[in-house]
Formats: sequence, structure tokens, C-alpha cells
Amino acid sequence: MTSFSLKGRTAVVTGGSRGIGGAIVELFAAHGAKVIFCHYRDEVNAAALLDRLKSSNLDAFSIECDVSDAVSVSNMAARVHEIFSHVDILVNCAGIGGEKAFTELTVSDWDRMIAVHLRGTFLVTHEFFPAMVRCNYGRVINISSQLAYKGAPGSVHYCAAKAGIVGFTRALSYEGAPHGITVNTIAPGPVETDLLAGFSQEWRDMKQAQLPIARFGNVDEIAPTALLLASDAGSFYIGQTLSPNGGDVML
Repeated sequence: MTSFSLKGRTAVVTGGSRGIGGAIVELFAAHGAKVIFCHYRDEVNAAALLDRLKSSNLDAFSIECDVSDAVSVSNMAARVHEIFSHVDILVNCAGIGGEKAFTELTVSDWDRMIAVHLRGTFLVTHEFFPAMVRCNYGRVINISSQLAYKGAPGSVHYCAAKAGIVGFTRALSYEGAPHGITVNTIAPGPVETDLLAGFSQEWRDMKQAQLPIARFGNVDEIAPTALLLASDAGSFYIGQTLSPNGGDVML
């Protein structure tokens, strides 16, 4: 029987101090992985997550990193390699939100959104992918959004960044597969996180009314998809986008 165990595997999760990333860190650790997670100026939540893991006799490491900055990412990767001899699993989950009409978007708004989501996914993957090639094994899991497919008012910059991640994933999967590396995307629907809380109540009411399930998801309903893709059970998924979204988009 194919295993969901991550025993003996090492994982790096960006944006891992809370939200979907935090849930992935906890689930990976519970299934045997050694985990390092990154955060940006989120020491309180990072410490709380480490405490929760410790209370369950689990362990992880935390590193601060701005995924949009090449030097910060390089320093983070160097620190990771001091702790782990290699990285088996990479989850690119760092992200930001923000609702703003297109006519009000500034170049700075656009650049920051693209920098964190798309540039960040590139920079972090670029640090760890070559070693995966040399080891002939790897799992790269990128977090996109169902809005990459559906779009939404007030979210042009966010939707564009998340759609870029889907394209990045599909292209890189061709280069990874011959070396035993799977590259896939998770495109969650609206989930109760700090990011979703940044949207207006009007937007939240509108979005919830569109969902067949008539509620937002929670992070523990997204993390198992990452476990599937990270484990041996997910070895036949190549360049795919899995979308736990409550029926918001049916692909």
C-alpha cells in the first residue's frame, strides 16, 4: 500500500508560521518529517507554533526570510543547509493579500504582490531545485489560489501573481520529472486566515454566497492535500493543480 508517511524526509515551508503554511508544518511533522519553516517578521506566531509542536513531542526549526529578496533567500538557504544535508520537500506558501480596485492600484502595489508570490516562488525554488536534481528526488509544492482561474474584483494583482505560479509549476514539472522531482500546485478556495481577514466584509459576504458549501474553509482542510503531494502517495501527480475550494471553481 502506498504510504503517506514522511519519516526520514526533510521539508522547508515558506510562510510557515501561521495559516495554511502553519497547518502544513504541523501535519508534516506529525507524519515524521523534519521541518524548517520560514516567516517574515512574525516571531510571535513562529514561537507559538514551535511551542505547539514541542508539546506534541515534535520538532521544527524557524528562520526569518523575506522571500522577495534574493539575498535574504540565499541566506535562508545557507542556514537550511547547515541544519539539513539535503531538502526533500519544498512548499512555497509565503504570500500577502490586499483588495484594491484596478484604477487605484499603484505600480508599488503591483510590484510587491508579484515580488512576494511569483518572484518569491522562483527565488526559493531556484535555491533548492538543483540539489533535488542531483539527488534524483524532490517534491515542490506551490500554493496558488482558485482565483488564478476565476478572478475577482479588486484582486487583479493577486490573481495575476497566483496565475503566474500555476504557469511556473507546469513548466518546471517538465524539467523535474526526469529527475524524480514532482512539481505541483495547490489552489485553495477562500480559507479562514489572516490573509482572508484583510478583505472587506462586503467582499467576504459576496464570496461566501457564491460557494456551494456556503462557508469558508479552514487550514486543516487544505494541509492534507500538501501531505498527499509530499508523500509517496502523490508520486504520479506531475504539473497538476489540486483545488480544495468548496466548489467555488469546478475544473
